Amino acid sequence: MHLNRSLVDYTKETLSARQAQRLAEFIAFGPIVFQACRLLVDYGILDAVRDADEGLTIEEAAEKTSVSEYAARVLLEAGLSAGVVLVDPETDRFRISKTGWFLLNDPATRVNMPFNHYVNYLGFYKLDEALREGRPAGLEALGDWPTIYEGLSKLPEKAQKSWFDFDHFYSDHSFEEALKIVFSFHPKRLLDVGGNTGRWALQCVDYDSEVLVTIADLPQQIGLMKEQTAGKPGADRITGYGVNLLDEQASLPAAEPFDIVWMSQFLDCFSVEQIGSILRRTVAIMRPETRLCIMETFWDRQSFEPASFCLTMTSLYFTAMANGNSKMYHSDEFLKILARVGLEVESIHDGLGQGHTILICKLKQQK
Repeated sequence: MHLNRSLVDYTKETLSARQAQRLAEFIAFGPIVFQACRLLVDYGILDAVRDADEGLTIEEAAEKTSVSEYAARVLLEAGLSAGVVLVDPETDRFRISKTGWFLLNDPATRVNMPFNHYVNYLGFYKLDEALREGRPAGLEALGDWPTIYEGLSKLPEKAQKSWFDFDHFYSDHSFEEALKIVFSFHPKRLLDVGGNTGRWALQCVDYDSEVLVTIADLPQQIGLMKEQTAGKPGADRITGYGVNLLDEQASLPAAEPFDIVWMSQFLDCFSVEQIGSILRRTVAIMRPETRLCIMETFWDRQSFEPASFCLTMTSLYFTAMANGNSKMYHSDEFLKILARVGLEVESIHDGLGQGHTILICKLKQQK
């Protein structure tokens, strides 16, 4: 199994018995820890504690944030046990900890917390059912769709915003570096499979004044894409192709040859079998000079362990909420699928943006 050096702790025991027991209790109370810390942030209590040079008493925190003294007390005491605040036993004044600082300031944490609350929290009660039945059993907490993708345009407002903030955060930060890699092949026509709202396509037409981009995605997503790109520079060079790639009879557009087929954070939305099916249909429209560029966040190729943690936990979002059968993959899994469908990896680019990897693939040469 491939593991970056940052994941060496995944191979050995690092905690004392007491530390391990403490972590076990932390996990047992995990849902409560999450909600207490979320409200310390949302109520502004952590901000107030951080901004006070000498810290705040419970009474002062309540007054500054217009919550009851009871609310401030139970949340700060929970925050103390959770490690997000510290207390001076001589003055009873609370101050922010390093962990609390990251809750307020780390960009990934600020995206992950609302995503987990508004999108995932209620539905995760049915994780067991989702695992046993291979369907997103928790999705009914948000709406009646077979997968979350059919419902993106109809999600409750806060859930929709949190979902797109999460999705865009983990893709947009890699775009600048990805554009340089993709356009080093000087493509004239690019197929963006799973192009969502067209953010990548807009980047492409802005980067190259001649490139033509076709977005292949669900029909309802194509409609949303047209709304989002309307009137934007270069939008006249972006076209949509509505297709449900879960339908194994559905093909990708082949009327015009594509120089680049681009898939960004797309294949992780499918099971191993479905990925194989999609890639076989991709192979069918490729020429020897075509390059398939797959950008994913593989949990084994992260430079820092917290990113791997986020990714393996996000796998369970796919289980409970998204579709019931996909995940954030280990790169070894992808390499095996690519080989099975007749593709070979020409080069691998790690460390893009928020831990993305781009696999540059071509048709396997026939011997």
